[in-house]
Amino acid sequence: MAVQPHATQAEATLPVVEEVSAGGLVVDAIDGVAHAAVIARRNRGGRLEWCLPKGHLEDGETPAAAAVREILEETGIRGQVIRHLGSIDYWFVGQSHRVHKVVHHYLLSAQEGQLTAENDPDAEAEEAAWVPLDELRERLAYPNERRLVQMARRLLDGPA
Repeated sequence: MAVQPHATQAEATLPVVEEVSAGGLVVDAIDGVAHAAVIARRNRGGRLEWCLPKGHLEDGETPAAAAVREILEETGIRGQVIRHLGSIDYWFVGQSHRVHKVVHHYLLSAQEGQLTAENDPDAEAEEAAWVPLDELRERLAYPNERRLVQMARRLLDGPA
């Protein structure tokens, strides 16, 4: 059995649960400036953090379809997938198990909708905001998501 690199001995004996989620970066031009829809949610410690919208796949759903659905639910914006940006793989400990989570992130173009966190069925997203891509590095809480934004910028800017 593979052990999480920083797991304590007690954590290493807990059963492992595999989780798969999807979401990503939905972009739109606002007054000629590229913006992304991001959400604020509470972390496990109760602190509000800005992050990319994402959530669990439903039965039979592809990661790309889940990304479109989750972004719509958490931001009110329907996006169209441009391409897969990458996957983030991490571990955390729940009350009775360790979780190995993989999150598939996509780059999407905004197609329609009004920005709101009000329709999130899980009520995890407390706020939604359009943030200029140039300001996302300072806003996003997670380094892995900031790296995905850099990749998206390179794709959107095209060859130099």
